[in-house]
Amino acid sequence: MSETHKYDAALAGEIEARWQDYWEAHGTYEAPNPSGDLAGDPETAARPTRFIMDMFPYPSGAGLHVGHPLGYIATDVYARFQRMTGRNVLHTLGFDAFGLPAEQYAVQTGTHPRVSTEANIATYRGQLRRLGLGYDQRRSFATIDPDYYRWTQWIFLQIFNSWYDAEAGRARPIGDLVAQFESGERATEDGRPWSELTAAERADVLGGHRLAYASDAPVNWCPGLGTVLANEEVTADGRSERGNFPVFTSRLRQWNMRITAYADRLVDDLDTVDWPEAIKLQQRNWIGRSEGARIDFHVGGPGAGAGEGAGAGGIVTVFTTRPDTLFGATYMVLAPEHHLVDAIVPAAWPEGTRPAWTGGHATPGDAVAAYRKQAAGKSDVERQADAREKTGVFTGAHAVNPVNGERVPVFIADYVLLGYGTGAIMAVPAHDSRDFAFARAFDLPIRCVVTPDDGRGTDPAEWTDAFVSATATVMDSAGEGVTLDGLPVPEAKARVTAWLEREGLGEGTINYRLRDWLFSRQRYWGEPFPIVYDEDGIAHPLPESMLPLELPEVDDYSPRTFDPEDADTQPETPLSRNEEWTHVTLDLGDGAGPRPYRRETNTMPNWAGSCWYHLRYLDPRNGDRLVDPEIERYWMGPRDGAPTGGVDLYVGGAEHAVLHLLYARFWQKVLFDLGHVSSAEPYHKLFNQGMIQAYVYRDARGFPVPAAEVEEGEGGAFTWRGEPVSRELGKIGKSLKNVVSPDEVFASYGADTLRLYEMAMGPLDMSRPWETRAVVGQYRLLQRLWRNVLDEATGEVTVTDDAPDEATLRATHKAVDGVRQDLEALRFNTAIAKITELNNHVTKLPAVPRVTAETLVLLIAPLAPHIAEELWQRLGHRESVTGAGFPVADPAYLVDETVTCVVQVRGKVRARLEVAPDIAEADLEALALAAPAIVDTLGGAAVRRVIVRAPKLVNIVPA
Repeated sequence: MSETHKYDAALAGEIEARWQDYWEAHGTYEAPNPSGDLAGDPETAARPTRFIMDMFPYPSGAGLHVGHPLGYIATDVYARFQRMTGRNVLHTLGFDAFGLPAEQYAVQTGTHPRVSTEANIATYRGQLRRLGLGYDQRRSFATIDPDYYRWTQWIFLQIFNSWYDAEAGRARPIGDLVAQFESGERATEDGRPWSELTAAERADVLGGHRLAYASDAPVNWCPGLGTVLANEEVTADGRSERGNFPVFTSRLRQWNMRITAYADRLVDDLDTVDWPEAIKLQQRNWIGRSEGARIDFHVGGPGAGAGEGAGAGGIVTVFTTRPDTLFGATYMVLAPEHHLVDAIVPAAWPEGTRPAWTGGHATPGDAVAAYRKQAAGKSDVERQADAREKTGVFTGAHAVNPVNGERVPVFIADYVLLGYGTGAIMAVPAHDSRDFAFARAFDLPIRCVVTPDDGRGTDPAEWTDAFVSATATVMDSAGEGVTLDGLPVPEAKARVTAWLEREGLGEGTINYRLRDWLFSRQRYWGEPFPIVYDEDGIAHPLPESMLPLELPEVDDYSPRTFDPEDADTQPETPLSRNEEWTHVTLDLGDGAGPRPYRRETNTMPNWAGSCWYHLRYLDPRNGDRLVDPEIERYWMGPRDGAPTGGVDLYVGGAEHAVLHLLYARFWQKVLFDLGHVSSAEPYHKLFNQGMIQAYVYRDARGFPVPAAEVEEGEGGAFTWRGEPVSRELGKIGKSLKNVVSPDEVFASYGADTLRLYEMAMGPLDMSRPWETRAVVGQYRLLQRLWRNVLDEATGEVTVTDDAPDEATLRATHKAVDGVRQDLEALRFNTAIAKITELNNHVTKLPAVPRVTAETLVLLIAPLAPHIAEELWQRLGHRESVTGAGFPVADPAYLVDETVTCVVQVRGKVRARLEVAPDIAEADLEALALAAPAIVDTLGGAAVRRVIVRAPKLVNIVPA
């Protein structure tokens, strides 16, 4: 028999390449927009829409391995299914191409990041095309395209030129705030008229309100990467999320995004989106909204009774969720970086200072300086580790407890972070474990003020840890003006907060764990900021006509690092070394004429471009605006079930819960407030796909060996070059030597087989192991489907025009119904199982009815589109299977032809009847009583009662 028409890898490759060319030439997956495209196509304009997205890929030099396409195949299957059910589907893919990997490669090789990145993108595009992914290629782009990052810079300017109006609960143009200052509606901090402020003073005032602002603040400095990192980019063990380098705290002037202004909305609007609860919980915890009170303590200076030689002193505000324990505060702690530390430190140690509090230093100033240097070398995570021994030094100053007038010593300690709360705490060691440990280490008083309800006594000297409870009662509140004795904690918190507010010593408030987003990077390969500085250091935005501000050429891509422990050193960015680009004369169109300026030489983080890419997919060639409002409303606007709008389906990894997803939500809300978009949320439905893993084989030293070279012996033993190796399941990666390229699978089986295998491996949201030997199962499914339609010897279609028999009709319609439900719910593995079952049924038929074969082809089309297109055409259809309607099940064939009815006499089964599912109770009773087995059992006895539960049960009770 000739093998010419047998479905094998060679034929699969030929078919797949031909149909990929066809789709590209005919624009098969191009989604029309409402502006222009649909003007003369009312039928398409009336269709419901589906906007389906994958998380941006970053194109690495190694190309794709078999783990990468899992989500891409899934969204492609879903998008194809939605098209076949009559929807206008937007599905495309771009590339997140700025960032560290390309820059680090440039540092090592001297290759310009754009050159290597564009080469990587070309590799990815080829592999993705080979998979048969149905993207609208007109809408694809990379974040490094100047036409794209022009609008990233434009969005930055919208944020820079905005402020958050807390009363209105939304962002407004900064010009509105300026108008309030000019009119006197809003007073300046020192009461001077706006007209009397200098330009620099006005800039400082507005900087305190802008949603994008520059500030001198403690930052996460990563010498290994040569840049600062946002809190979200630092791992739980205090290292960089990328590269696993140590991260230190330093103080630098950096750009920030005031994401904290949106904290409440970011929490509350989670209720409007269809996301996994685990992701919502992560965002809620990261934002960390908590209710409590802000309390003012007078610290240092004569008011605190610090004595001769005290520092200037001041007021330190603390935030606490337990104001009811204020009577138990026996000392205070400031973060080492707190701005008031220098102001409160006296020249000499006060009388009575304990030696253990001084750190062995002659003066408080010496002690504070030495401890600050020590703390700077630790990450925030290390500083807050509960198991670590608590360290600190006395500042030499005291504070006054506002509820009882007690003087309490003020320490600095690294377990208090400037970035959380106010950077200062009132320490209540009896009721906080970290305070308890610190108090024990420094022999500080521990006073119980909440009645223990766990059996312990009220003397902390007998305790091994603090007593913490939100349901106990308060005791020992001996002070003037407020009494809490015997009150439950919630009532005590309310009472002391009210007293503090009356006395002007504090107020009830809400605090957040979320910090403003650090938005600067000391790197080359990122979006330049559209900001210049005048001779007075005032930041000016570039006019839109000067966008995009493109990256200049540089000779050296490496940022020059600095010592985080040396306050006199600063990082040197690659852009700062291009003097011609950095120092420019510009006319900004503000009436000042041409003036000399200095450009911002930091770049934006790699997250910038991915904050808004969903919007550019909608209208990628628009040179006049970010996105046409009509187009944005059409694809993303609010609708039934999605009150805040957003993308219909967004698929990607759960690791971006508090990075990309939080940042994108913030940008979307700013754009929404400013009227640029109608959707307040970027992604309505989020689905986190699992991970494809692979076996890792290690030699006796624990080093990975090439997985492809490992041989399996009897009893599950594995060897490599004759030596035994161990096996474990892990990630796929070059370092683990277990990479399988999709190109290998294409060559052996074809792309449709790879698509089917990845979708059949298990539920999409679960991780699963890759098994190359198991791929053949899906290959055989396609071969059987091919043989059910064509003769392998001649290539002729073998289906008949005969009507299917009853069994085949029922099998077909059950498959149609099940596959429809499974594809809609992203249950691709069970959809494939149902298609396989139907295909196996058809294989056993003496002749395959055309209608059954066509249904099979339509069912598998979203999953294996190339073979489906080929068979559809050979079955006589001229249009693409993509435009064919997805089959609809006839409900009449979904009901079983008969069901088994159990007939009992006195509770014992005496007969079984095959009856129609919709049989009437009276008919079923008559059949049961007439059944020969029942007649014999009754033996002529009278029947007292018959209980009928149609169609499955009849229970007969004789007299």
